[in-house]
Amino acid sequence: MSTTKQNHVQLKNGDQALLDGLKAQEPTLAPFTIAESVVKTADVVAMLEKRIAAADAVPPAKAAWHDAVKAAQAARTSTETTVSGVRQALLGIFGTSTQKLAAFGLKPRKARTPPTAEKKAAAAAKAKATRAARHTMGSKQKQAVKGDVTGVTITPTTAPKPVAPVATSSPTVGATSSSPTAGSALHAGT
Repeated sequence: MSTTKQNHVQLKNGDQALLDGLKAQEPTLAPFTIAESVVKTADVVAMLEKRIAAADAVPPAKAAWHDAVKAAQAARTSTETTVSGVRQALLGIFGTSTQKLAAFGLKPRKARTPPTAEKKAAAAAKAKATRAARHTMGSKQKQAVKGDVTGVTITPTTAPKPVAPVATSSPTVGATSSSPTAGSALHAGT
């Protein structure tokens, strides 16, 4: 006998192979003696057929079970808002009346217990430590913080504007002018 665990398909296939072999050899086999009782081959064949039929019933039942679970989950999801609202309404109507709420399977809301002085002190210390670790500041503290920038050189990112050429009043070919013009004065000033 094998020591490894087999799944239901392997078990069913093993039963089927045993059944096929017993049916083929049934006329030549003598009855089996198992645990001090005699078992006929026909009885073993009937037993194996029942086991195989039971194994064949498992997958459809499992699929039906999965479908039923999905349907139950869908029903719960689609009605959750309404049921939750009804519970909240009943808790509001009956308040702390334990007996009336018990009729609906509900328990009254627990009263909030005020924190002890030790818990308040621990919470304040934790909040202060968190603000320090995160460098958190209030609005007035933020207003006091100003940026201090030194040694920054600003470089223009735009190209200088091109200078338009200056037109002369009456150009003559080959003539030169010795007097400065308005255009040259503009260039000299830049």
